[in-house]
Amino acid sequence: MADPDVLSTPAAAVQRIVCVPDSFKGSVTAAEAAAAMARGARQVFGAAEIVELPFADGGEGTLEALLAAWGRSAETLEVSDALGRPVTAHYGRSADGRTGVIEAAQGNGLPQVSDVALRPLRADTFGVGLIARTLLDDPDCAEILLCIGGSASTDGGTGLLRALGAEFLDPAGEPVAPGGGGLSQISAVDLTGLHPRARAVDWRIAVDVDNPLTGERGAAAVFGPQKGATPEEIDLLDDGLAHLAQMLAGHSGTDPRELRETPGFGAAGGMPLALSVLLGAQVLPGSQMVAEALDLQGTLAQADLVITGEGSLDTQSLGGKVVQAVRRGAPFETPVLVIAGGVRLSAEQCRAAGLTAAFSIAPGAASLQDLLTRAPELIEDTTAQACGLLRHSMS
Repeated sequence: MADPDVLSTPAAAVQRIVCVPDSFKGSVTAAEAAAAMARGARQVFGAAEIVELPFADGGEGTLEALLAAWGRSAETLEVSDALGRPVTAHYGRSADGRTGVIEAAQGNGLPQVSDVALRPLRADTFGVGLIARTLLDDPDCAEILLCIGGSASTDGGTGLLRALGAEFLDPAGEPVAPGGGGLSQISAVDLTGLHPRARAVDWRIAVDVDNPLTGERGAAAVFGPQKGATPEEIDLLDDGLAHLAQMLAGHSGTDPRELRETPGFGAAGGMPLALSVLLGAQVLPGSQMVAEALDLQGTLAQADLVITGEGSLDTQSLGGKVVQAVRRGAPFETPVLVIAGGVRLSAEQCRAAGLTAAFSIAPGAASLQDLLTRAPELIEDTTAQACGLLRHSMS
């Protein structure tokens, strides 16, 4: 057996390692995955500084990942679900209190209303707005990161704005009914009661789809069926979103066609629409938003080795997800190892993506349940194996 000291000199070249994974959905959180990777790397590069940076792509788990990276705990608030029923929501703030984080599904998520028949015309985003209002009440909050996805609503963000004091009125000057079913009745938008800080903070909306607001790839046509919408209701919702775009375009002097066709505006039932036009919200890919919030590039700048990963490494991983964001954020010459539940990319595809190598945690024939249960130890062991191979290649 080789003397470990023989390999000590190459190992010394690895002085700083950053472990920056996504969650392995159904098994470990991003923070748990990062900790397991750090334990594995420490077996090989024991003298190195190892940084754990849980990451996410703006979807489910983003709140948890950001709070873990910031060393903060989630806060709770009683709001309403997509059908107006009481529900407890979680949200968070950065360590300095200047950034608030909302996962929209805490106030309009499909799972919250799965116990009753879906009501796609009634479901709205009012509960999400109640969380936002709480953050706006804090004078230290200067930025709101809104992670959307998994929604039960198709209201163009009007419910959220109503919770902040905006009014959407019908021809008789009365508030329209909540939800996407009332969008076609809007004839005026009254912002006189809008929260005084609603336009003072920077809004950043994380999206993970590029669907436009309306049309055959729009919010209603693509995502309406999973929210319980019939073909007739899909047409009604699509018409309502188009009408809302027309109204907001007139309110702000924007081209309505541009609002209907902007990539990403179809996410979460068109939620970005009203926030973008009325509050100046910036819409961007979720992984980019998280990368900027955590200063990913700055953290990776001095790394000698980067270890990332997720539940499944496939072609979607290279389309704006965590692994691609990490590779882009790391210096070109820095090795990037991927530890994943399953690897569905070839060696050639990994090289083309700038990845040094990818390893599956599956030790051989095993049931899915076994892999899920043993994920932390498998991530640790696979990381140690990968780091050992890398260290040997450096000798």
